[in-house]
Amino acid sequence: MTRKLLIAALLVAAAAAGYLLRSQLQDQDVAAINTAAVNEQRLEFTLADLDGVPRDFAEWDGKPRIVNFWATWCAPCRREIPLLKDTQDKHGNAGLQILGIAVDFVEDVKAYAEDAQFNYPILVGQDDAMAVAETSGVPFIGLPFTLIVAPDGRMLGAHMGEIHAEQIETIVQQFALFESGATTIDEVRSALKQL
Repeated sequence: MTRKLLIAALLVAAAAAGYLLRSQLQDQDVAAINTAAVNEQRLEFTLADLDGVPRDFAEWDGKPRIVNFWATWCAPCRREIPLLKDTQDKHGNAGLQILGIAVDFVEDVKAYAEDAQFNYPILVGQDDAMAVAETSGVPFIGLPFTLIVAPDGRMLGAHMGEIHAEQIETIVQQFALFESGATTIDEVRSALKQL
């Protein structure tokens, strides 16, 4: 079996397992995952963009970030993309940076990106992308998965599952409060546990 076929089989199996596990979780179990303690260290990684250029996460230091893990074969992931694009349009000039991390094959992501017309950076990695998610300190059980990161690179929160407009609005509000000095990082983390 070729390496590519093996990786594809593993990704499909992981997606199926994540879907089955997610479908069996009760609402309070998902809430427990979303409120799990995040790693308080800086999130540091390098992944390739769609052109194969390595991009260091520190490149976006100084900006609050919403980091969305997704895949072309994940229906909830695809449903989130218009919301994320809209959020980047509305809040990008104020400094917010959306980043997409595709846990997928680069060829598939490139083809999808032609239609999706992303207005935010897309990084691609298979095992490497999953390793990045695992460094957050939050149990990673499937896609989509979103990390909320402070301008200095420290983790603020995480969300398992499809993200919706009201949750994005809470994140944006918390970023604004934090950047204005009206709230502490611990208060932001506490507020984001409610996502």
